[in-house]
Amino acid sequence: MIGVFITVLACIINYTSAFYLPGVAPTNYKEGDTIPLYVNHLTPSLGHLALLKNDAKSKAIVYSYDYYYPKFHFCKPEGEPKKQLESLGSIIFGDRIFNSPFEIQMLQDKSCVSLCTSTYTKREGVFVNRNIRASYTHNWIVDGLPAASVMAEIKTQTKFYGTGFPIGEISPQNSAHFFNHFEIKIEYHKRSDGFFRVVGVTVSPSSLDRSGLKADAKPEEICNPKLEKVSLGKKDELKVLFTYSVKFEASATPWATRWDKYLHVYDPKIQWFSLLNFSVVVSILGFIIAHIFVKSLRNDITKYNEVNLDDDISEESGWKLVHADVFRPPKNRMLLAVFVGSGTQVFVMTFFTIAFALFGLLSPSNRGALSTFMFIVYIASSVVSAFVSGYLYRFLGGDDWKTNMVLSPLLVPGIMFLIFTFLNFVLVIVQSSGAIPFGTMIAIIVIWFVVSVPLSIMGSIWASKKPLLSVPVRTNQIPRQIPEQPWYLKTLPVMLISGVFPFGSIAVEMYFIYNSLWFNRIFYMFGFLFFCFLLMLLTTSLFTILMIYYTLCTENYKWHWKSFFVGGGCAIYVFLHSWFLASPKRLEFSSMLIYGGYSFVISMLVFLCCGATGFVSSFFFIRTIYSQIKVD
Repeated sequence: MIGVFITVLACIINYTSAFYLPGVAPTNYKEGDTIPLYVNHLTPSLGHLALLKNDAKSKAIVYSYDYYYPKFHFCKPEGEPKKQLESLGSIIFGDRIFNSPFEIQMLQDKSCVSLCTSTYTKREGVFVNRNIRASYTHNWIVDGLPAASVMAEIKTQTKFYGTGFPIGEISPQNSAHFFNHFEIKIEYHKRSDGFFRVVGVTVSPSSLDRSGLKADAKPEEICNPKLEKVSLGKKDELKVLFTYSVKFEASATPWATRWDKYLHVYDPKIQWFSLLNFSVVVSILGFIIAHIFVKSLRNDITKYNEVNLDDDISEESGWKLVHADVFRPPKNRMLLAVFVGSGTQVFVMTFFTIAFALFGLLSPSNRGALSTFMFIVYIASSVVSAFVSGYLYRFLGGDDWKTNMVLSPLLVPGIMFLIFTFLNFVLVIVQSSGAIPFGTMIAIIVIWFVVSVPLSIMGSIWASKKPLLSVPVRTNQIPRQIPEQPWYLKTLPVMLISGVFPFGSIAVEMYFIYNSLWFNRIFYMFGFLFFCFLLMLLTTSLFTILMIYYTLCTENYKWHWKSFFVGGGCAIYVFLHSWFLASPKRLEFSSMLIYGGYSFVISMLVFLCCGATGFVSSFFFIRTIYSQIKVD
């Protein structure tokens, strides 16, 4: 049965990823062979940060545009641009790849080749200037490699290839200039059998105003670097001539290591310092909790198990007082079970995605592989989510297993789908390339109901047949009254206190992840990310157990929801970090909605994952300590 579902999923995914991008396997070219140049969407970059400091009127933008968006008037190939088929993950993350009018032949240099002449109205010029100030970049693809600009890290002075290159520049006088000439340099590696392979692509753009030249001007006049720069938006109409040059350069870089120039680790010292710093914190925290558990719990258990023959009635105190209520089912147990199951599903998806990427199995050379793999793992782990949800619901005394079976695959994914639909509607309004096509939305829904829902049903049936874990103590019929709790042990303060350390373990990586998501940087630091992810889960587990222990000591047996919320406290700081530290300043309204919406989704996923970790850790901790005491 599972094989059938996997086969169906593979067929649907394969249908959406029929286009093969060079770069996954080497492509050999002979001299004179055509090297296709594809164009992808236009995306904002980190350059906006410096521009916003110098220009108080500029607004930051976070959504992308199609390369052939009409107002940009970029040159089109003969006929209409042909859209290339992409993987499902590429489509979801906004990739829109088309062919281009650039003609490149292996080892054939070209100088000042004219593409086309485009006419810009004053209104269109203002639109283009706005996006120049927002640091929008071209994203071209040559033989699977992104056309890059050579960059240098300020602190280490290390040179590397930054993906994409800007559509224009801002002069010291704060004027926007549009790039219309492109110097394309292609690095090639010669094979012994007379074939050549592309191992690097860089583009140096420039702005050259040819409006004052004669119609029969020579190429050296057209591409004279001393020409004035193009300034759009000043005239009612301005004609802009687009040109390009191609230069081939031999390189000793073999094809197997050509991505090394692109996969740059930003600020490795800062990341190592962060890892070491929080490793020390976790070690200290571990010793503290070990001291509490080994010494305090041992003393508690010894005291609770002693039989004092001089006293007719043994006096109970501390967490033993609530032994008859600690396994009492909480309110809204079905909702809790569904949330814990969904959090487990997010954990499985995150763990396996990072692990596979860590071993290089999800290389950026295979465009969209990471996001597609995440989607597949999330779908496949529906059986785990339903099993955890159904089993926990049964353990908590629930008997409406059919409702639980329906809610497990629909509640959390349904909430996320509604949020994504709203954000997609905003993207459609601003005419962004990031808007998911209607057909893709339908495909996702079909995949979900054809694959995920049946897998969830299987997981629920599996959970219904598994024997339940034993409960070490009996539960009284009448619940015990809970005394007034200290303010620092109430849910919200405990969430804020406990969430700091798990967030601290991933704070630095979150900065780089957000830069990758919003500003077109390749994220490839999965070793750091995997370690930080495990560190986050460990600190979440330790702090949640510690706070639940103190909660039980104050005679509060309502730990179920509290452990889930305490574990998810990290998500509060993830959301605050996305707004106050990682967020671009002065976002326009539509960008604010898009950025805030996706940041909320990310925070919600972190909340579910860490909340499930906190609950499961607390559950086994409580079951362990109450199985060690003698209860009359």
